[in-house]
Amino acid sequence: MTIDWKNEAQTRQTSFINDLKHLLAIESVRDDTQASADAPLGPGPKEALLAMLRLAERDGFTTKNIDNIVGYIEIGPKDAKDYVAILSHVDVMPAGEGWETAPFEPVVTEDKIIARGASDDKGPGMAAYYAFKILAELDVPLKRRVRLIFGTDEENDWLGMTRYFEVEPAPIFGFSPDAEYPIINGEKGNVQVELKSQANNSGTETLVTFEAGLRTNMVPGIARATVKSAQVDNLTAEFEKFLAANPQISGAIETNGDEMHFVVNGKQVHGAMPETGENAGTYLANFLQNFAFGGTAKSFLTYLGTPAHHDTIGQKFGVNYTDDVMGPLSMNVGIQKFVDGEEAFINFNFRYPKGITPDEIVTGLASQLVDWDVVPTVGGHAQVPHYVSPTDPVVDTLLRVYHEQTGLPAHDQVIGGGTYGRLMARGVAFGALFPDSPDTMHQVNEFALLDDLYRSIAIYAQAIAELTAID
Repeated sequence: MTIDWKNEAQTRQTSFINDLKHLLAIESVRDDTQASADAPLGPGPKEALLAMLRLAERDGFTTKNIDNIVGYIEIGPKDAKDYVAILSHVDVMPAGEGWETAPFEPVVTEDKIIARGASDDKGPGMAAYYAFKILAELDVPLKRRVRLIFGTDEENDWLGMTRYFEVEPAPIFGFSPDAEYPIINGEKGNVQVELKSQANNSGTETLVTFEAGLRTNMVPGIARATVKSAQVDNLTAEFEKFLAANPQISGAIETNGDEMHFVVNGKQVHGAMPETGENAGTYLANFLQNFAFGGTAKSFLTYLGTPAHHDTIGQKFGVNYTDDVMGPLSMNVGIQKFVDGEEAFINFNFRYPKGITPDEIVTGLASQLVDWDVVPTVGGHAQVPHYVSPTDPVVDTLLRVYHEQTGLPAHDQVIGGGTYGRLMARGVAFGALFPDSPDTMHQVNEFALLDDLYRSIAIYAQAIAELTAID
């Protein structure tokens, strides 16, 4: 059976965009304040999951909803024992500030679609869905069942996909359309380390509040602090000098009597690539640490502003380890918060290769605490390094399909980002970002190139058909 995969994708472009726009318009950000038994992660993720399953039912697919937290679409022979899995997600990161368009009102231009989730991961997930449509509508013979599974909490704790693997049999192998081409067959470990202590002041200056960061896996793009000081004019002048000396950031200051409100604007990017961003929080701490704060306010600002500042590989903490295959460790200071009289909190997100452990990372963070009486602890959703050999038929097949359709070099690679691919022993990530395409995941004004998505529909359709035939 000879199929022109690219042509099949082209004939479905208009309906693809219409369906994608509908999905992108749903603000599917996890919201625990509105969680319920019926919507475990809040109404947005549930609504997006139901929208995807309704779309599949419209097109005649077999679907299953598991607790409004994860669901799947299935094609292929019903009597096949094993199945291949495509793991995507419909939840998105908070939009953040600074968008040029409304983040949940998709804008389609000549070459791109702009919205939160366009690239991560609703656009690629919809491309995989349209690959399913091609296979079903052409009645392509498949040797195994294939499930397209949609999680609703990939950007946080993976609760949806964890639930799936608790109640459903595991796939034999598969991929996640949630990264980049040619393939991701290795993913670094992912661990959060947290510092929590009482927030207090004892100096001439008072740190009333400090906040930066929306999620652990985002480099904070905006930081804010409220300070009380008898030296308003001096701090204002010094802040202007600081901004002039650091043109890669911007900022503003407002004063009201002895109260000062600082804002620093950095560059928000994906926490897996902190070296490509500018951490607004550590910049603001780097400035404020030079003034007469005391108590845990001083410790908080000094820790953020010195060892944690301008270091995305953990060198100042002595954890800058590099593996020959998996590459270097990366470090993001994702969430930073101080409320006088309440809590001081710092969250680090490390992407680490094999050869170093979370315990060693915790020890490194503790080594720079000096006079701050706080104990770093592992928190959140920890993941160990994951690697699938380049000789595995899954990797070989996907690379061959990619090269056949694009003519581009096909090679294996390791990333710091974590995808659902690691949930399968023979799982990888595959697209939908091409090597020469801009990466706007987790950034303001997120977009996906239309041609990337159209090409991915064709690549995924052929890849799925061929994966069902390998051992």
